[in-house]
Amino acid sequence: MKMVNGLAVVALLLGATTVPAQDSAQKAKIDLYGFAMLDMGYDFGQNDPDWFDVMRPTKLPAFDNEFGEDGRFYSGVRQSRLGVKAWAPTKLGELYTIFEFELFGTGVDAGQTTFRLRHAYGELGRLGAGQTWSPFMDPDVFPNSIEYWGPNGMVFFRNVQVRYYLMKGDNELIVALERPGASGDGGVVGDRIEIASIQGRFPLPDLSGHYKMTRGWGHIQVAAILREIKWDDTLADAFDLSGSELGWGINVSTNVKLGRDKKNVLRASVVYGEGVENYMNDAPVDIGAKLNPGSTLTPVTGEALPILGLVAFYDHTWSDKWTSSIGYSSVDIDNSDLQAPEAFQKGQYALVNALYYPVDNVMFGPEFQWGRRENNSDGFSVDDYRVQVSFRYKFGHSWGGQ
Repeated sequence: MKMVNGLAVVALLLGATTVPAQDSAQKAKIDLYGFAMLDMGYDFGQNDPDWFDVMRPTKLPAFDNEFGEDGRFYSGVRQSRLGVKAWAPTKLGELYTIFEFELFGTGVDAGQTTFRLRHAYGELGRLGAGQTWSPFMDPDVFPNSIEYWGPNGMVFFRNVQVRYYLMKGDNELIVALERPGASGDGGVVGDRIEIASIQGRFPLPDLSGHYKMTRGWGHIQVAAILREIKWDDTLADAFDLSGSELGWGINVSTNVKLGRDKKNVLRASVVYGEGVENYMNDAPVDIGAKLNPGSTLTPVTGEALPILGLVAFYDHTWSDKWTSSIGYSSVDIDNSDLQAPEAFQKGQYALVNALYYPVDNVMFGPEFQWGRRENNSDGFSVDDYRVQVSFRYKFGHSWGGQ
C-alpha cells in the first residue's frame, strides 16, 4: 500500500492523476534522424577566421582590415547533424529522451569541424532535465534559412536545466532552473592587475520560464528570466572591487500563419533586459566596467548591460518545390562608461534566399546575407556581404511504436 501511495504521489507531480497501468499495446519507439550538409560561399568582406562560415556581427572587424584584406571563399560540412529520439511507456507515463549532436565547433574548438552536443535531455510527464532549449527562448522564431548562426537579435541558448510544466498542451507554462554563466568586460582598465584579479561567481541557478498560447493561427509566447551575477576581488590591496548585479529579461515572440493554406509564416520577437547577453544568439559580454564616483574603496564597479533584440522574418512557400525567406534582426547594447571606444555596440543582420526541393529530403539553393557592426564611441562601422549556396540531404528511420 505504501508503494502504491508513493507512486500515486510521484504520478501526480509528473502530471498524471492516477498511476497508469502498463499498456501492453503501447510500444517503445526510436527515431534516428539527421542530415549531411555542404555550405559553400563567398564573403565580400572579412570576419574573425574562427567564424568563417557564419554571419555574426560581433565577429566582424572592430577596425579597418583587422582580419586582412576583403574577399574570401569558404566551404564546409559543419552543419551536418545526427540525432536519436526515443519514447518508452512506463508506470508513470511516457518517457521521452533526445540525444543530438552536430559538427560545428565552438569555444576552444571554434573554427573546427568537430563534435558539438546540441541536446541531451529527458522528460517524464511534467518533469524534464538535461540540456535543451532554454524556456527563455522560442526556437520557432528561427527562419527557414541556410546561414548557420541565425538572427543575432533572438534569444538562442541550449542550456543545462531542470524544468517543470505547470501546464501542457495549447496553453503551456514552464518554469526552470538553468545553469548560470556570464562574462565581463574590464574595458579601458581591463589590463590593470586589480581588474585581472576579479573572479566571477554564480551562487544561484538562473530562474526562467514562459507561457505559450498556441492556436490555429499560430502562437504567442511571453518568457522571462532572473539571475544573480557576482564577482569577487581576490587581490589583497587597498581596494575592494567585489560586487553583484541582478540580470533580468523579457522575451515576447510569435509565429503567425498566413495564406489560405497557412503555409507562410511570419516569425518575430522582441527581447529587452539587462545582463542577459549570454542567452542571446550573438551578443558580447553581460557585465561592463564603470566608474563608481565618490568611493575610494570601490572606484570601479560593474554594470549589467542593457540590451534590445529584434527579429522579423517571413517564410514563404511558393510550391512543393520552392520556398523563400526574407527578414531582418538587430542587437543594440547600452555600453558602460569604461568600455573601450571600439567595443561592440550595435549589430544588424538580414538575408533573403530561394531554396529548391527537387525530391523529398533534398534541398539546395542560394542565399544573400548582410551584416553590420557599429562600435561603442569611435565612430567605426563596417558592412559585410555574403552569397552562400548549400546542399542538404536528410535521412531518418523509425523503429517500434503502435
